Amino acid sequence: MQITDRLALIWGAASFAGAGAQTIARFTGLPAVVLLLAVGLLVGHAGFDWIQPEILGRGLEPLVGLLVSLVLFDGGLKLRLAGRELQRSVLQLVLVRSLLGFAGAAVLAYALTGLDLSLSLVYAAIALATGPTVVTPLVQEMGLDASLGSLLEAEGLILEPVGAVLALLLLQLAIGSLDSWTDVLSRLLLRLGGGVAAGCLAGLLLSLLLSQLPPAPPEEPADAGAPPFDGLPLQLSLGVLFLLFSGCEAVLPESGFPAVVSAGVVVGLRQEYAATELDRAIRQLAMLAITVLFPLLAADVSWTELSPLGLGGVACVLGLTLVRGLVVALAGLGLPSLDWREKLLVSWVAPRGIVTAAVASLFALQLDAAGVAGAGSLKGLVFLTILITVGLQGFTAPWLARRLGLSGVAQPAPAPPSAPPTP
Repeated sequence: MQITDRLALIWGAASFAGAGAQTIARFTGLPAVVLLLAVGLLVGHAGFDWIQPEILGRGLEPLVGLLVSLVLFDGGLKLRLAGRELQRSVLQLVLVRSLLGFAGAAVLAYALTGLDLSLSLVYAAIALATGPTVVTPLVQEMGLDASLGSLLEAEGLILEPVGAVLALLLLQLAIGSLDSWTDVLSRLLLRLGGGVAAGCLAGLLLSLLLSQLPPAPPEEPADAGAPPFDGLPLQLSLGVLFLLFSGCEAVLPESGFPAVVSAGVVVGLRQEYAATELDRAIRQLAMLAITVLFPLLAADVSWTELSPLGLGGVACVLGLTLVRGLVVALAGLGLPSLDWREKLLVSWVAPRGIVTAAVASLFALQLDAAGVAGAGSLKGLVFLTILITVGLQGFTAPWLARRLGLSGVAQPAPAPPSAPPTP
């Protein structure tokens, strides 16, 4: 079989495996992300070895980045932080978790998994953020209050790009590309600041273009009450998004993630729409990206990377839950809007998602190329973290929300009473 045929077969098999997992999830009600990862392990190196992502070579890295940028842009579109109390809650949680959560994860990885200190720090940065692509479905399933759901989603969207940038810089420090922690801090601020600035400008430009687009002339009669969907806004959004991400990556590596999140937030706030056809189209494309990427990235994990971690790896992941409980308790000080039930639920809901998997896979390639030992163990620990957190919390979080009386809080507002008939 020619190499081009094998490449096409890998993408086709990954797409089919992801679609099959989504179908099983629909029939069974099981968490889709758990099934996507399980299917990826089954068809990859840990299972039947039908899908071999390493054949894709360096071409996998830019494509994964573009697909992940689509997922983060979709999350930014939906992000709303209305009210000072909610904004303060998000700020305190993000700041405390950035410090204590990072330090706690590094200590656990170093003490329990056998990773050296430099790779333990890289793991702590990768595992810093929760996955909005996993949190959002859980929030919807639990029916949480809008402010509590927004708190969980905003935490992941903010910390995901921060963790990715920090992990890259710590990786460069580990392989000798950077000399000191001063370099790490200065470049972290530069990439985050540059990415956010570029994303805000691109978001303003995109929102202006979308608002000024003339309506497309109808080509055929539309169904009653449903005007035909104009595909140009979607094409324009994807064009700006992918150019923004690739341009930022070319100038400041890893600044693309904060840029696309910022662009999504700006477009979402300026457009002020809730459920337009453009929203739904981007959301469907983001789900398609997740459906293809999760099995493909999980297929690259082998038992030789997971098994050496043993009980130490499991203990490390479970220890992250205890660290998160302490972080949430400290972050919740002085916040009367969060009672003990909400703090308990926030402490438990912290699954890692697609960006975590993508970053780990790409960084493992760079570590292997640099000849750094432990790249496989680092990737294995990250995927073990995803499997345990998504599986355990995906099954138990709805039950916990019901037991705490927080499930089903968000209900549609009742319709206003009709005016009395005139005599």
